[in-house]
Amino acid sequence: MYWKPLVSTLSIASSVLGKILYAGVNESGGEFGVWSPGNVGFGLPGRFNVDYSFINKTTVDIFVDEEKINVFRVTFLMERMCPLSYGLGSRFNETYFVHFADAVNYITIAKDAYVIIDPHNYMRYNEPSQQPFSGSVIGNSSDPTAATTKQFQQFWSELARRFVHNPKVIFGINNEPHDMPTELVLENNQAAINGIRAVGARQLILAPGNAWTGGHSWTEKSGPAGEYAPSSEVMNNLFDPVHNTALDIHEYLDIDFSGSHDECAQPGPSNLAALTAWLKENRMKAIISEFGGGNNQNCIDMLNEMLEYIAANDEYIGWVAWAAGPLWGTASPCCGPSTGSLEPGGVTVNETPNAFETVWPAALKPNIPVRGLKRSGISSLR
Repeated sequence: MYWKPLVSTLSIASSVLGKILYAGVNESGGEFGVWSPGNVGFGLPGRFNVDYSFINKTTVDIFVDEEKINVFRVTFLMERMCPLSYGLGSRFNETYFVHFADAVNYITIAKDAYVIIDPHNYMRYNEPSQQPFSGSVIGNSSDPTAATTKQFQQFWSELARRFVHNPKVIFGINNEPHDMPTELVLENNQAAINGIRAVGARQLILAPGNAWTGGHSWTEKSGPAGEYAPSSEVMNNLFDPVHNTALDIHEYLDIDFSGSHDECAQPGPSNLAALTAWLKENRMKAIISEFGGGNNQNCIDMLNEMLEYIAANDEYIGWVAWAAGPLWGTASPCCGPSTGSLEPGGVTVNETPNAFETVWPAALKPNIPVRGLKRSGISSLR
């Protein structure tokens, strides 16, 4: 979080009945420990279970066995996976990868759930100390320090190769691209798709748009002066040879869509209406892979409304709430300090029950279609 053909070449059969196939929670922690303005390189490579971590296995157990979810979005940092001394590409920090793979394998093999692999980098690489605004935009040819789109493709080929035989992996291309040409977001997305498919991986891919991949802003220009094209004018040009890519959408309900305020003021159904119409026109699908609302009745009502809306529209195949994670402690990943995280057993900074005890049972758990969720087979649009 933080804030043209009419029929897409990515299209799937429109006759397939839509339903929520995936419902779950983000596991945020692999990107922790690098925030330090003015201190470039802080926290790299970092110490496992001190600066960063991926999951608590007991948390995964609770969400799968008791809450009956079927998907986790597990974050990591590309500067840790591909150290700056190597550059972005096919050479990995094997220590970091092993810890990440252990989390992925626990969820997918031990617990038989799905994992969205999430490089939490805002389509930037090389300087995460002030994310989401620091770092060079991938593919920016005017920045000599930027990783190239070709390097991004090599990175995704290698990562996909390592998970090619795990059918329960979902490849999330990158978290929340923003303030860059929308055509470059498309170019990087396409490079990732090409790299993933080149190694024989056929699992589901999630492709983001520009402008923090917001659903509410999908059809709007972005950038300080509105200089970047709407995602709606570009993203229908994605091509997946195996027709197994969905769009990766984020949608917070507070006043500025950032997920940083206690109160909800932006209604999901009306704000997603233009995106929904565009998805229908272009015969595409989407997952809301980040969203949240505060610990109050207004937000609980609005979260229910949004989840009911996406369940009623065939264009959406899943949702993943923000966020649980092993290192949040009393901090709140979303929606004000009185909300707290979705990590079971946690409390807020005020020592009150966290979102797992408040928001989850009131607004999220009731919207899990337990019997309808996908429980087996390769990750897919259906």
